[in-house]
Amino acid sequence: MGDELPGLSKSTLTRLARLGIAARFDLVLHLPLRYDDETRLYSLNEAPAGQPVQVEGKSIECDIQYRPRRQLVCHIQDGSGVLTLRFFNFYPSQLKQLAAGARVRAFGEIRHGFYGPEMVHPKYRVVQEGAPVPRALTPVYPTTSGLAQDELRRLIARALVDSDLADTLPGGLIERLRLPAFRDAVLRLHNPPPQTPRAALAGRTHPAWRRVKFDELLAQQLSMQAHYRRRKAAGAPALRPRGKLAQALLSRLPFKLTTAQNKALAQIRHDLAQPHPMQRLLQGDVGSGKTVVAALAALQSVENGRQVAVMAPTEILAEQHYRKFAAWLEPLGIRVAWLSGGLGRKEKRAALAAVAKGEAMIAVGTHALIEEEVEFAGLALAIVDEQHRFGVHQRLALRMKGARPNPGAQPHQLMMSATPIPRTLAMSYYADLDVSVIDEAPPGRTPVTTKLVSAARRGEVIRRVRDACMAGSQAYWVCPLIEESEALQLKTALATHATLVATFPELRLGLVHGRLQTGEKARVMDAFRGGAIQLLVATTVIEVGVDVPNATLMVIEHAERMGLAQLHQLRGRVGRGADAAACILLYANPLTPAARERLKIVYQHQDGFEIARHDLRLRGPGELLGARQSGIPMLRFADLDADLDLLDQARAAAATLLREQPDAARAHLARWFGGRHEFLKV
Repeated sequence: MGDELPGLSKSTLTRLARLGIAARFDLVLHLPLRYDDETRLYSLNEAPAGQPVQVEGKSIECDIQYRPRRQLVCHIQDGSGVLTLRFFNFYPSQLKQLAAGARVRAFGEIRHGFYGPEMVHPKYRVVQEGAPVPRALTPVYPTTSGLAQDELRRLIARALVDSDLADTLPGGLIERLRLPAFRDAVLRLHNPPPQTPRAALAGRTHPAWRRVKFDELLAQQLSMQAHYRRRKAAGAPALRPRGKLAQALLSRLPFKLTTAQNKALAQIRHDLAQPHPMQRLLQGDVGSGKTVVAALAALQSVENGRQVAVMAPTEILAEQHYRKFAAWLEPLGIRVAWLSGGLGRKEKRAALAAVAKGEAMIAVGTHALIEEEVEFAGLALAIVDEQHRFGVHQRLALRMKGARPNPGAQPHQLMMSATPIPRTLAMSYYADLDVSVIDEAPPGRTPVTTKLVSAARRGEVIRRVRDACMAGSQAYWVCPLIEESEALQLKTALATHATLVATFPELRLGLVHGRLQTGEKARVMDAFRGGAIQLLVATTVIEVGVDVPNATLMVIEHAERMGLAQLHQLRGRVGRGADAAACILLYANPLTPAARERLKIVYQHQDGFEIARHDLRLRGPGELLGARQSGIPMLRFADLDADLDLLDQARAAAATLLREQPDAARAHLARWFGGRHEFLKV
C-alpha cells in the first residue's frame, strides 16, 4: 500500500485504508460529498442568516466564558457590524490565535442569538488583509477520525497532478454519448467553478457526474461480461436431452407445468446440452414452482449417466428439497442421498459411499456437500438454492467437486432464488449470469390476504388463530426478530411458546428455532406436516422452503422489525393449498417512518418483483445481493434506479469494446479495479 502512496506515514495510510484508499488513483476517485462556497465574502450587515456564508473581520475581543458552560467567545467587526464566534470545544492555543487584532475569515451559518448575530463552531482561519478568496467551490470529502479535510484535500490535489487522467475510452464512444472527457469531469468534480449549478452537483446529474457514473458502470459490465465469456470458453459435459425420465416424472405429477415453468425449463435444457458450463439463475416468486423445474433439469444429467448436487443454506430448506426429490425420483429408480451436518456417523458414511461410487445419482444437502470428504463419481450439475446466501468460495468449492474426475471440465450450475431480483440488479450485478424467470403462480393458488393489526388488538388475533385451528386448519406464529443476539432470539422464542401454550390449552403446539438439534427440528416439522401439531411457534428459520398446504394462517409478531424480503418470504409459507389464507402482521406503536413504509408496501403488494424493487430503492443492492457482494464490485457512484439509461449504454458499450477494442477494455478495467477485476470466479 505504501508503494502506491509514497511519503505518507503508517498512521495516515491506515486512515486512508479505512476510506478504501490504497493507491493514488483511489484518491482521484474519492469524490466530494458536498461543497462549501468560499468564493465570496459577505460584509457582516449583508450576510444572510440560516445558510452557510463566509465573512471576515478584525477580532476586537476574545476570552473564555464559564456560564452557562465553558466556551471560547470571540467578537469580530468589519465596519458594517459585529459578529460573535462561539466555540464549545476548543484548544487553549485558539485563544491566542483569535486574540484582539487578528484578522479572521469565518465560514458557517449565522443565527440570531441572545446577544445578536453569532456563528457557532465556524470553520475559520487567520488571514492577512486582502488575502484572495478561492476561485472554485471548496470540496468536502467523506473522511475518517484523525484525517482532516485540509490534509485530504492536499493529498487529492497532489494525486490529480501526478495521475494519468487521459481517457481510456475511444473518442467516438464518448462523443456519441455526449459525455465530457474523463480529465475534465474529475477536475470539475473536485474543483467546480462557482457558477456550476449546485442542484446538478448535489443530485449527481451534472455531465461530469454522469461521465464518472458511466465509467463505473462500464467497468462493472466489462468485468462481468469478460468473466461470462471466459466461462463460456471452458469445457463442460454436454448433457443431451433424452426426455424419457422427464416424461415419466411429468406423467406422475398431479399438476401440469405453467407456461413460465416450461419456458424456463426449455432454456435450462438448451444450456445443459452445450459443451460449456451453464451459469443460469432461475428466479421466481415464493411458491412459483422452481423446485420441480430443478428436478427436471437434474433428470437430464441423470439420463446422461452423470450426478447432480443440490445445495441449500439451511437444514429445513435442504430437507424440504430432499423429501421432494426423493418422492419424485425414487419411484423412477433414481437413488437420492441426503448429506447434512446433523447426520449420524453411520448414515453419513453410507451416504458418502453411495455418492463416491455413483450409486446415488443425486446428493441433496447443506454446506456439508462441500466438505473435503465428499467425493462424486461424476458430478455434472450443481443446483444451488437461495444462492445469494452462499459466498464465492462456497460456490467455487462445489464447482471444484465436478472438476476432480475430469480436470479442465466444470459442472453446469443452476442457481435458484425465491427473492426476485429487479431488472436493474439483474442487468448489473448479475450480468455474468443468464437469467430465467418464473413469473406465473401455479393454478389453484389463492392470493394471501394481508392484515396489519396493532399489538393492542392481540386478543382479536388470538381468537382468529383459535377459530382457524379448531376448524381443521393449521397456523404459524412467528416470533419477533432479534438481530443483536441469537441467545436472546432463543429466549424470546421459548417465552412466546410458553405464553401461547397457556393461551391455547385446547391446541397442540410445537416450537422450532435455529438452535434445535437437526433430528428434533425434523421431528417437529414432520409432526406439523402430518397435522399432529396445529400451531407452530417458529423463529424466521421457516422463512424459506417450508411447504404445508393445510397451513392457512400466519401471525408475525413485531413485523415492524423485519425487512421487506423477509416479510414476503414468510407470508409465502401460507396459501400453498386451495383454501383461502391470511397473514397477520402484528406491529407495536409508535412506528418509525421506515417501518410504516415497509408494512404499507407488503400490505399493498403480493408481487415479489414489485416488493424487491421497493427493497432495492429503500436499502440499496447490498442486502439483496447477500453473500454474492463479496465477489462483486459494489457501485459507489451510480444509482441503478436513477441511472438506468447509463446502465443500458454501458452494457452495449462493454460488449462492443470486448469484441472490437480489447486493449481499451483492459485499460478501463485497470483504471477502475487495478488487479482486482479477477474477483468473479463463480
